[in-house]
Amino acid sequence: MTAAAAPATDITRLIAGERRELAAVLAGLPAQAWDSPAEMIRSRGNFNRMADRCARRDGTAPPGQLAAALRDNEDNAWKPPGGGYQGALTHDVIHGLDITVALGLGRRVPPERLAIVLDGISAAKSVRFFGTDLGGVELRADDLDWSFGSGEPVSGSAQDLALVVCGRKLPPGHLCGGPSARFTGAAGREAGNT
Repeated sequence: MTAAAAPATDITRLIAGERRELAAVLAGLPAQAWDSPAEMIRSRGNFNRMADRCARRDGTAPPGQLAAALRDNEDNAWKPPGGGYQGALTHDVIHGLDITVALGLGRRVPPERLAIVLDGISAAKSVRFFGTDLGGVELRADDLDWSFGSGEPVSGSAQDLALVVCGRKLPPGHLCGGPSARFTGAAGREAGNT
């Protein structure tokens, strides 16, 4: 399903599901996971600096309160500036993956959500926004029918490749292919914008 083919009500249902599932993951994290040096919050640009300040403020709340806030807002109609509901779903999926991949939780985002996210982040505007150098590389999902770019293949799960497009460095072993080392490093460390 692409964003163009999905009615807004379908996307808002997917957003609510993503928030509900992530809230459950967060609620179940052990206390030491909340102190992990995964660097899940790093932003750039004016809007991003504002988001960073809010995230840092919210990050001081008790863990249970953060999970409850996400759960309580699962039906919130928030949309990022210029992003619409596709942008809201992308925001929730990518930042949820920032957490779950960095902590090695193995959570899988449902394919119908990933298809909408991949459709949005592979648009030229999004690729420019994130600023990831994808030159000479073709990203190929090994679990979904999706590829992006041209050049030497780098393969991995669709959700890992979504993180690559969004400028995240993945833990070693998540990607295959000659240039995959360009996109791996410390878990959760970001190379570009959020």
